[in-house]
Amino acid sequence: MSDARFGDLGARLASAVVMIVLGAGALWAGGHVFAVLAIVLAGLMGWELARMMQPDAPPGMALALGAAASVLVGALSYLAGGWVAVAGLLAGAALLSLSQRGDRAVFAAYMAMILLAAHGLIVLRAEYGLIWVLWLILIVIGSDVAGYFAGRLIGGPKFWPRISPKKTWSGTVAGWVVAVCIGLGFVVATGAPAMLVAVSVLLALAGQLGDIAESAIKRRKGVKDSSNLIPGHGGVLDRFDALIAVAMLAHLLALAGLMPALPVAGAI
Repeated sequence: MSDARFGDLGARLASAVVMIVLGAGALWAGGHVFAVLAIVLAGLMGWELARMMQPDAPPGMALALGAAASVLVGALSYLAGGWVAVAGLLAGAALLSLSQRGDRAVFAAYMAMILLAAHGLIVLRAEYGLIWVLWLILIVIGSDVAGYFAGRLIGGPKFWPRISPKKTWSGTVAGWVVAVCIGLGFVVATGAPAMLVAVSVLLALAGQLGDIAESAIKRRKGVKDSSNLIPGHGGVLDRFDALIAVAMLAHLLALAGLMPALPVAGAI
C-alpha cells in the first residue's frame, strides 16, 4: 500500500474530529443552538462562493454576500415556513446574483442550494428531531468515507473525469452500498417504511452530485479549494458540498410529501 494515497489522511481526520464534536454538540442541543450553527455555515459558504466566483472583487463584497446569506436563512427560518420560505430563499439567491459580473445563473443556482440546505437542516431538526438529521449526516459521511477508501484501494474508471478527476465508479458504488446499510439500520431501529432504503440511496447520489457541482465551479474558476479554513479539507464548501445537496433534497421531498412517513422524534 502506497502512503502517498493517504498523505492527507492525518489532517483530514484531525479536522473531522473537531467538526464532529462541534456539529454533534449543536445537533444534540437543537433549537437555537443548531439553528445558529446552520446560519453561520450558510454565511461562510456564501462568502466562499462569492470569493470563488469573483476573486478580483473587493474583499468586502464577499463578506457582504456571506452576511446576506446568513440573514436570509435566519429571517426566513424564523419568520416564514413551507413553500413561502423556499420561494423567499430562491428570490434572495437571485437578487444576490446581481452582484456578479458573469456566471450569474451559476452563482444564483449554487447560492440557492446553500440557502435551502441551511434552512432545510433547521426545519428538519425542529420538526422531525435529532434522529432524522443524524440519518442525513450519516449518509453523507458514510458515502464519503466509502468513496474515499474504495476509490484509493480499488480505483478503476472515473465517474466524471472532466469535472471531478478523482471520483471513481468504485467509490461511487461503495457510497451507495453504505447508504443501503444506513437506511436498513434506521428501518430496523425506528420502524420507518422500507422505502427509506431507496431514499437513502437517492440522497447518497444527490450528495455525490453536490460534490461534483462544487468541483465543476472550482474547475471553471481555476480554484483548488473554496478556502483554507479547514486543514486537510480546504474550505467549508469543500467539506459540506455533499450535505448541501442532501439537506436541500430531503427538505424539498418532505415539503412535497414524498418522504417516507418518518416516526417523529419529538424533542429529541
